[in-house]
Amino acid sequence: MTAEKPEIPSIPEYADFLDATRASYDAIAPAYTDHFSDWPADSHPLDRSLVTAFAELAREHAPAPVADLGSGPGSVTAHLDALDLPVFGVDLSPRMVTLARRAHPELRFHVGSMTSLDLPDETLGGIIALYSIIHVPDDHLTATFAEFHRVLKPGAPALLAFQTGETEDRLHLTERFGQEIALDYYWRTPDAVADALTKAGLQLQARVLREPQGEEKRPRAFLLAREPGAPASER
Repeated sequence: MTAEKPEIPSIPEYADFLDATRASYDAIAPAYTDHFSDWPADSHPLDRSLVTAFAELAREHAPAPVADLGSGPGSVTAHLDALDLPVFGVDLSPRMVTLARRAHPELRFHVGSMTSLDLPDETLGGIIALYSIIHVPDDHLTATFAEFHRVLKPGAPALLAFQTGETEDRLHLTERFGQEIALDYYWRTPDAVADALTKAGLQLQARVLREPQGEEKRPRAFLLAREPGAPASER
């Protein structure tokens, strides 16, 4: 049986933080794409191995597609496609989506928000969100994960990655890549994110904490969760 969906207040479609995040990434999209379009070549081997493990778990739910939420330049989406996963990208920034489509014309990219996915219930075979939940405010995080819970098929995995630390913190940037922005970053402990996942109805499967490498300033946390219930093949 499918787990009952929790009663969690929905997020307004045009919440202020969404507008600010969209406008900020539209402003920096070309420079951001130039700087971060080389994944997985410029990623840590541990990061790549975790994405590969996620792909193996999600493949059990094919042909249900995987959604790359906060897909940015589309490099992670393209990597998952190379791993033989049906996958599409979703990003809040229309300009970022345009650049991703230009770089990967064979793949699907859509403008949308992880806080309100334009998808029917139980349609995704997996969700991957690498460094994109960092822009979701604390008071919207559980509701965002409840949206993940709504669209995932029973047993399907979700992999999150985010910068972390020993304490929770918020950073507000007004400039990046020489562009004027208004972008909030929320640094959270793995325990805080795990708690929000659990409250939203997802089951935590694993957590990995990697120390900063190279120019990185904060540890990287990876949380693997799954939608409760067994895949259709196991029922």
